[in-house]
Amino acid sequence: MTEAAPSLFLGQSLDDDKLAQTLLLGRANRHGVVAGATGTGKTVTLQIMAQGFSDAGVPVFCADVKGDLSGICMSGSPNEKLLARAAGMGLTLTPKAAPVVFWDLYGQKGHPIRTTVSEIGPVMLARMLNLSEVQEGVLSVVFHVADKEGLLLLDLDDLRAMLAHVGENAERIGREVGNVAPVSIAAIQRAILQLEQEGGAAFFGEPALRLEDMLRTSLDGRGQVNVLDATRLMNSPRLYAAFLLWLLSELFEQLPEVGDPDKPRLVFFFDEAHLLFTDAPDALRQKVEQVVRLIRSKGVGVYFVTQNPADIPDSVLAQLGNRIQHALRAYTPAEQKGLKAASQSFRVNAAFDTAEAIQGLGVGEALVSTLDERGAPRIVARTAIRPPDSRLGPATDAERAAVMAASPVRGAYDTPIDRESAEEVLAARRGEADKSLAEAKLAEAQAKADAAAAKEADKAEAARLKEQARQQAQYERDAARARTQARAPARRSTRETPIEAATKSVLRTAGSTITRELLRGLLGGLKRR
Repeated sequence: MTEAAPSLFLGQSLDDDKLAQTLLLGRANRHGVVAGATGTGKTVTLQIMAQGFSDAGVPVFCADVKGDLSGICMSGSPNEKLLARAAGMGLTLTPKAAPVVFWDLYGQKGHPIRTTVSEIGPVMLARMLNLSEVQEGVLSVVFHVADKEGLLLLDLDDLRAMLAHVGENAERIGREVGNVAPVSIAAIQRAILQLEQEGGAAFFGEPALRLEDMLRTSLDGRGQVNVLDATRLMNSPRLYAAFLLWLLSELFEQLPEVGDPDKPRLVFFFDEAHLLFTDAPDALRQKVEQVVRLIRSKGVGVYFVTQNPADIPDSVLAQLGNRIQHALRAYTPAEQKGLKAASQSFRVNAAFDTAEAIQGLGVGEALVSTLDERGAPRIVARTAIRPPDSRLGPATDAERAAVMAASPVRGAYDTPIDRESAEEVLAARRGEADKSLAEAKLAEAQAKADAAAAKEADKAEAARLKEQARQQAQYERDAARARTQARAPARRSTRETPIEAATKSVLRTAGSTITRELLRGLLGGLKRR
């Protein structure tokens, strides 16, 4: 008799055959979807699947959107109803906790998860920042310049510094890689500020997450269940979606090819999966489709948890072979269309109408269709989902703290590291440039002062020489006058003595009398003639 392949027990068929519904571990890397309206039991299904994979030695990553998944770290206390359901399935409940490590991007309800701006890359970062196509192009230029100049982009401060650097050198950079508009730089800066206000700054930095810390198994061989607290993160849906996509991409890039292993190396649950695709650009959708399609060969199973399979693009939905569909309500034309699409995605069971069955499912019931040994989908079955071994409901803060205190990664990520990166290098460059500029300005001012002093000195010297020339000329004039006076005869004194004055008066009187007599004689002689 052939030994049954290792599988995960999901529940028991509600039909007359009462068949066990299982998920083959060897086909678990073919991905899957868990869908259903709010309150129909999706979270419990996620919990029993996560713990089932853990018991099989498979590490798990899942997001805790509402906070109630945290109870997986505590042993369950099943009530009579749950015990009766387990007994009806021939299942003996053994209450136990899963080996859990709590994570939190904000470092409040779990160990911090960080990565660097460089590792996120411009495409996913543009998604986080909700940038336009043009702004995304400018962001790509920033990454290119940082890589070319050997500048590390670790946190948002580094990104800000690079944006300022590119803006200051836009003309030179524009000639090399294309125009960089200041308005685009400013828009990206505003988007970074908004992301910081939403708490996104805590996600960027070091020490960065090491994937091997999520791929651990405990000493008893069970896989580690990594629970991401997303209760606050859900307020930033773009950050939530981009982070999970980044994590998937890192797994894809770092894990080696293993083909189809006997069991997955990791199972990844993506809760509120519609957030990944809402308003996502085509490039991002193509990235998701590529990762989902190719990561299977790395031994990673991806399970999307959402309200309606219609929330997931057909190109991605076609990659999801294992399907668990909880109840859907169809009150509007759009909901009826989604119901029809969900029902048509299953392999038909002649015992019931799939669309009607989806609407008639109770809480904790689902339509289940998983892949068989050949990889073909099994006929859909109405299934009562098994009760979990761990607690239904959230863990208390004290219980969470106790789990974190015993965590295998305690202390590894709790203290941030700030090493030299783009911000510090550019600040040093700017400091050197400012210093050089200040020295140049000081030298210029000194040169001007020296020139002014020299000019004043020249003026003083010119004035001194002018005065010297004037004094020399005056000296020469005085000397010439002195020489002239030395060569001329001495002048007699013009002052008369009393005797000389009297004598001159007598002579003038005598002269006048004689002259008058002579004239009379002369005139008288003329008359007689």
